Amino acid sequence: MDFLFTAEAGLAGLFLASFLSATLLPGGSEVVLVAVVHQHPDQVTAALVLATLGNTAGGMTTYYMGRLLPARVGADSTAAKRLNALRRHGAPLLIVAWAPIIGDALCAAAGWLRLPPLPCAVWMAAGKAARYLVVAAGASQLPL
Repeated sequence: MDFLFTAEAGLAGLFLASFLSATLLPGGSEVVLVAVVHQHPDQVTAALVLATLGNTAGGMTTYYMGRLLPARVGADSTAAKRLNALRRHGAPLLIVAWAPIIGDALCAAAGWLRLPPLPCAVWMAAGKAARYLVVAAGASQLPL
């Protein structure tokens, strides 16, 4: 039973939670990150890297699911008007892909619009890394 509380198990669980919470499934990877930081303070850097990679991989999974959707929409439709901001600003708008509810929609919309995957992944990762850095910094200040 001690293997459940090792740094390796915690980091693997963090990666999985981060991946799943970035897809259309609900999740709370921040809570897992806080737990890992408190349980294994020497693993903060590894936890930040794995949480960012897992969450970005999950966001890119949603992106590729969006690419599977047909690319046709009427120019005067409400959906087309709402997507104009993403089309106009492109991949840099994905820096807010970490945000609850709208983040998943942004990732799917970026795929649906066929925005280039590499810039999308880079901007997603930047926003997600910043969020996890703030969470980890806050977690390390909390007395438990």
